Amino acid sequence: MKEELNVSSLEIVESDNKSTAYDVSGASAKLSYEPPASAIGKLPQNGNPIVSHKFGADPYALVHDGRVYIYSTYDVLEYDAAGEVKDNSYGSINRLSVVSSSDLMNWTDHGFINVAGPKGEAKWATQSWAPAAAHKVIDGKDKFFLYFANNASGIGVLTSDSPTGPWIDPIGKPLISRSAPAAEGVTWLFDPAVLVDDDGKGYIYFGGGVPEGKDEKPDTARVMQLGDDMISVVGEAAVIPAPFMFEDAGINKVGGTYYYTYCSNFYTGVRPEGSPPAGEIAYMTSNNPMGPWTYQGTILKNPGHFFGVGGNNHHAMFQFEDEWYIAYHAQTLSKAMGVPKGYRSTHLNKVSFGADGAIQAIEADLKGVPQLYKFDPFVRVGAETLAWSAGIDALPQKMDDRGTAVAEVAIGAVHNGDWAAVAGVDFGNGASTFTASVAGGSDDAVIELRLDSPDGKLIGSLAVPEANGSSSWSEATTAVEGAEGVHDLYFVFKGKADTELFTFNAWQFSK
Repeated sequence: MKEELNVSSLEIVESDNKSTAYDVSGASAKLSYEPPASAIGKLPQNGNPIVSHKFGADPYALVHDGRVYIYSTYDVLEYDAAGEVKDNSYGSINRLSVVSSSDLMNWTDHGFINVAGPKGEAKWATQSWAPAAAHKVIDGKDKFFLYFANNASGIGVLTSDSPTGPWIDPIGKPLISRSAPAAEGVTWLFDPAVLVDDDGKGYIYFGGGVPEGKDEKPDTARVMQLGDDMISVVGEAAVIPAPFMFEDAGINKVGGTYYYTYCSNFYTGVRPEGSPPAGEIAYMTSNNPMGPWTYQGTILKNPGHFFGVGGNNHHAMFQFEDEWYIAYHAQTLSKAMGVPKGYRSTHLNKVSFGADGAIQAIEADLKGVPQLYKFDPFVRVGAETLAWSAGIDALPQKMDDRGTAVAEVAIGAVHNGDWAAVAGVDFGNGASTFTASVAGGSDDAVIELRLDSPDGKLIGSLAVPEANGSSSWSEATTAVEGAEGVHDLYFVFKGKADTELFTFNAWQFSK
């Protein structure tokens, strides 16, 4: 049973950038003040990287029911024996990350999927890299498919009835294994991309690597038709003759043209005129999903060109609300943290096509893309939906019935001065109350509600109920004043220093 607490009697007095909460019924509690924590990586008003409380590499986008789902390799910091961050080895990555958004600025963290290894769905696999996602209606039902690379030695597939799971391994083995004829001549059997064509037929694109002496013509990219069930392959794989191919398959259909995109290799010798430079996203076109293909040029330079920190270049293009976008990764967050050692974060920028169908050069930046819709604060919102944050983390609270995908996420690791923010919140003519679902409250823990910055206008302050030994969620409500029009909304967390204050699950305003 949820505990109810109404703290609408709290009145806020501000002076000299300090806040004091007074209970007008008589008791008073003066809160210690520390300057709010600073955002790292994704700074307020910027859209890139899309989240800054965790990494997300090798992004792939799936659009479904008015939302964009980004699946990515779950980069996590690795440490040496001395406790120092070391270069990303990629060898221990056995999870995939999932976030989604309906406005491309505020992103909901759906946690992770345990894919490979003893705790994962695909127990035959050791790693899960570079996912690709697809949706298809089969026998009148929505089915979702998540393809992944078992390092560079095979491609697996998971299925679900939802874009967030639970997921199962329907075949219990690789979809494409190293021993399969489709893998012949493929150096790196990884980096899948998937297309479900207008006629319902599916195609999988994969491969990469550079055989010795074949920098210009590696011929390690492949395309193969999927079975109607999307968990089998039919026929033979066709070679995609991508010049200077390295990795990172991408596939899109625009009108009647198929666009195959990939990352070029890092060959340092002389390249023929018109060849893709090192580490850039290049593309080819065809009027058939199996080819033949015509090389067209490059569209996205290496991240080092834009952000001053390089590395590999991995992308996925997608259409959403009549616009085209590219998701790609860069080490901007790890660079801001002082550890640019192979830990990557997802970014978004717009894609434009010329009248002749040519993809225009893409400018990567930290600004990102505009927020598409105003945010409605009068419906219940998971606290793990964020535009910007500082100090906090999004932590799993519950796993699904299979124990392999996160079913509930909440904001945790909350300390004094940390904050989280939602962009473009439309309060309309005003809000009167604010309610939050919280757990584990400590002495004097408070959520301050501020507009437009961590030190912005204070519209209310919610005292978090103390846990008193209970780990269940409590609903707490407070009055708000001055919340009108469209603003960025900041939740600033206050309480005892050097103490983990509480867990923040959900919130809602009332008119």
